[in-house]
Amino acid sequence: MSARPRHIPAPSLFGTEGELVLLRITVEPRLLEDLLDVLARLDFPVNPELHQRPAQVLVEFPAYQRRVEEVRLALQAYGFDPAAVNIASMLAFAHGA
Repeated sequence: MSARPRHIPAPSLFGTEGELVLLRITVEPRLLEDLLDVLARLDFPVNPELHQRPAQVLVEFPAYQRRVEEVRLALQAYGFDPAAVNIASMLAFAHGA
């Protein structure tokens, strides 16, 4: 009998649209208003949290995994880099990871 630990998957939050994740987008302060306008046009409610950093603003908000592509397409349609969207586990974020 082996005493090897079994792999236990990290907990996550799931809904009908997939896993709830945290989306992070960093922009220059002069582009913040434009980015917020793009986020306001999405087909789901976005309540962004803003973090001011030297020469940039970090915009974070929760979204379901199924909505990530919608966010990227909207960013691209309005001249932002869709690759600027970083995805993090919502529970890992909540636990300070």
